[in-house]
Amino acid sequence: MRWPTDGISGSAFREMRKLKARMEAERLPRGADPRTHFKLGLGGLTDVEWVVQLMQLRHAARVSGMQTTGTLPSLWAGVEAGIISAEDANVMEAAWLLASRLRDVGVLWRGRAVDSVPSDYRDAEGIARALGRKPGHGVELAGEWRRTARQSRNVVERLFYGDPAPSPRGYPSRRS
Repeated sequence: MRWPTDGISGSAFREMRKLKARMEAERLPRGADPRTHFKLGLGGLTDVEWVVQLMQLRHAARVSGMQTTGTLPSLWAGVEAGIISAEDANVMEAAWLLASRLRDVGVLWRGRAVDSVPSDYRDAEGIARALGRKPGHGVELAGEWRRTARQSRNVVERLFYGDPAPSPRGYPSRRS
């Protein structure tokens, strides 16, 4: 079931699209900004994971490198198999890694879960410093996340909601 031999049917793919659209409309906490939420926001963790899991359902039966629970290893196995371009994978990996780092460092800084870019200057500065950035760069976090997430969402919309079988641009052996 996990790696269907024939992939998934067109109707199952359409149902996945509907389910994801519904989740986007309903799962974001009340008052949360979809542009700044790391996990459920546009271009965030779940967006990337949906695309990767869709690729797995469609191709993992024949691409053994995609038979993993790891998001990034499966993503790059898809690049190596020519299922997704390295450019698209780089964009989604950047968003996934930045969201993960911001969430993890936010927990260390505040001592509790942080789901969005902090609006408080002190928190933003503390998180930026914990990430190894120079003093005074906390205010840049929101812009960096929004830019990265916007690029990721553009890829997600094309790959998940657009053409169900994007043609590969090549078969690079390493990340660019």
